[in-house]
Amino acid sequence: MWDPDGKIPERMGTLMCVKGLLIDLDGVIYVGDTPIDGARNAIAFLVQNDIPFRFLSNTTRKSRRTIAGKLAAMGFEIPEEHIFTPPLAAIAHMRKTGRNRYHLLTTGDVDQDFNDIGLNDGTGLVDYVILGDAGDAVTYNSLNRAFRQLMGGAELIALERDRYWLSGDGLALSAGPFVTALEFATGKKATVVGKPSRAFFELALQEIGLHRDQVAMIGDDIVTDIEGAQAAGIRGILVRTGKFREQDLTPGGIIPWKTIDSIAGIKEIL
Repeated sequence: MWDPDGKIPERMGTLMCVKGLLIDLDGVIYVGDTPIDGARNAIAFLVQNDIPFRFLSNTTRKSRRTIAGKLAAMGFEIPEEHIFTPPLAAIAHMRKTGRNRYHLLTTGDVDQDFNDIGLNDGTGLVDYVILGDAGDAVTYNSLNRAFRQLMGGAELIALERDRYWLSGDGLALSAGPFVTALEFATGKKATVVGKPSRAFFELALQEIGLHRDQVAMIGDDIVTDIEGAQAAGIRGILVRTGKFREQDLTPGGIIPWKTIDSIAGIKEIL
């Protein structure tokens, strides 16, 4: 049984049935614009066998619509509503607090996901500075503007705080280092709404309609995906694709429930 805090018990047998999956995208389904070998067949297997799944991505460069289009171009017919990204959690947080003036520091078209929530005002007073993976939009001036807004009373929302990700030409810094810089400079603690935030996992659990002990998370990041899922009471399946490094499996470190070569091996677990 699961404890009241939703943490994974020390002894978790393989007899517990996985009835649904939460799946990372970048590094698990594709790298860059290239699908992982066997990924299309794995998703087709889930659809054919009525196994519910949702994609949980920390991608903050693309809107959900753009992500769905990218998946379609690679041969995955996935409804936009099956894709959970940090902006959904940020919007839920803002609606809960009743404050919706924000300044968004990201790149790409992720700003489209915020169209219905409030005012993106980078010049006046704001309630929130929302920081994601901003790529080349991260400059001294852009960070200093965010710094001044935070010192003026705004709160910091981190769409994600991954350390790095695997881009088409190699490892690349993600939002985490810049979130940490703003925290250090302002003395404020960011509210993290993407993985590994427990609230983010719970949004997907509500949508998938299963209890946490019936679901597993598949990811390539030992901290964000696996440790984050396990802290939310969800089993973690680590894949040896994407940003995975063998040193992720150091003795005494984070222990996944299962480790598989790629998502193509998911058929052997379900």
